[in-house]
Amino acid sequence: MDKGKMQHERALAPETLILSIIMAAAAAAICMQIIARIGITPNTSIIGAIVAMMLARMPFSSMAKFRSLERQNLVQTMTSAGGFAAANCGLLAVGIIYLFGEPGLVIAMLIGSTIATLVGMSLVYSVFDSDLYPGDAPWPPGVATAQAIVAGDQGGQKARRLLEGIVAGAIGTHFGLPMAGIGIVFIANIFAMTALGVGLVIRGYSQQLFGINLGATYIPHGFMIGAGLVSLIQAIIVIQRGSKAKKEVHTTSDKQATRTVSPAQARRAMLLHLGLYLAGALILAIISGIYTDMSVGTMIVWVLWAGISALLAAILVGLAAMHSGWFPGFAITVIFLTLGLFMGFPGLPLALLSGYVASSGPCFADMGYDLKTGWLLRGEGQDAEYELKGRREQVIAELIGGVVGMVMVALFMNMHFELDMLPPVSQVFATTVQAGVEPGIVRQLVMWAIPGAILQAIGGSGRAMGILFATGLLINNPIYGIGVLLAVIIRLIIGTEPMEIREAGLIAGDGLYGFFSAIARSFF
Repeated sequence: MDKGKMQHERALAPETLILSIIMAAAAAAICMQIIARIGITPNTSIIGAIVAMMLARMPFSSMAKFRSLERQNLVQTMTSAGGFAAANCGLLAVGIIYLFGEPGLVIAMLIGSTIATLVGMSLVYSVFDSDLYPGDAPWPPGVATAQAIVAGDQGGQKARRLLEGIVAGAIGTHFGLPMAGIGIVFIANIFAMTALGVGLVIRGYSQQLFGINLGATYIPHGFMIGAGLVSLIQAIIVIQRGSKAKKEVHTTSDKQATRTVSPAQARRAMLLHLGLYLAGALILAIISGIYTDMSVGTMIVWVLWAGISALLAAILVGLAAMHSGWFPGFAITVIFLTLGLFMGFPGLPLALLSGYVASSGPCFADMGYDLKTGWLLRGEGQDAEYELKGRREQVIAELIGGVVGMVMVALFMNMHFELDMLPPVSQVFATTVQAGVEPGIVRQLVMWAIPGAILQAIGGSGRAMGILFATGLLINNPIYGIGVLLAVIIRLIIGTEPMEIREAGLIAGDGLYGFFSAIARSFF
């Protein structure tokens, strides 16, 4: 694709903006319904891209503008932002407070969730294509969306391969096979995916293997704490030293592209956004009134913990998403909530902390995927000025989509409250806060943090093996783990070339089938 032939598009251009806002609002309403009924949210990026591609092929001159791949990228960026912000951030956060028994504070929580969500979007924009979050890292859903857009534009063999993958993905998903996971294995870091698969299998069959139910223990949380601490140390080292460690990449060139964000810029961005998260926590404390129930010292500690937790959660969720296509926002938030329990915070501040921290990671991951799509479409960072301008338009689209998603939450959350249509995760957080501290948990966390730290240290920052193994332990989905491990074996045998573009089709087919079947299950 000749980047020079692509017209640089603007997110605020009327045609793009109007369609994108409509798509973002629709994605928000649908995803809120789906997460309440099903408990998960589908990735709507591919849906936005397909709508834009369909418009480009309509026989009207006014639709010709949507033939621009960059315009399609902006539409899918705003679409996915609306869906993720509304469901995974806004509705989840206000649901915690409502179920905790404080309906009068849902507006305060929505404001806090909006701040954390928008700061998370800004953070990933500021550090994308740095040494910590390289543009040439996997970001699997972003690769899949980019390949779908290019295949749809060019047709021919690429389109046939994509269609083959979509059909196989949809059929396999119908029969309960983890087709997205299989596709991701052929894009992502093979070590990271192996660690994820092993973790998922161990968690799923822990009763049969070890005679204990890992889901009823804090062993997975301990693993994640240890791996997370080492990962954060590794991240600091990468930022400080500007590490050029080799990573498994998937680009059209064997030469790694020059980074567009320097270590110094990444360091400044982290500090700036830590300040923003702290400011957001302070605002949440003031508008919710919880500062009146805490001493000055406790209030200061709460603000510091909420701000630091939000930043660390975004960093860890982003690393997992970048390497594997998973964003374990729920699992990581539980860890910071658990640590907050041991710090002795009262119940309501902990509930607000949960909603605030839970809102920081999902859209970090979502925008990382969308920026990866744009990075590929704009020529993989070869023209730094062109890439940065396009990335700036994408963050505008993402932020607008996030605001649209939160507006939709404000409009429809009372309906969800009345119909008892709230994310199951919200109930988990509310119940955890109300249950309080259980004896022996600290010992369990410390004990199992050690092997988590060792595994993360052995794998290094470029593989995130400790984080992905812990992610697998935290999620009860053994079939996905088996599918991932079988795909790893197949990849070792045949390589990645036979699956090129087809792997994107598997992810797209899984996503499309899951999206429309979830709609059917939610509304009918």
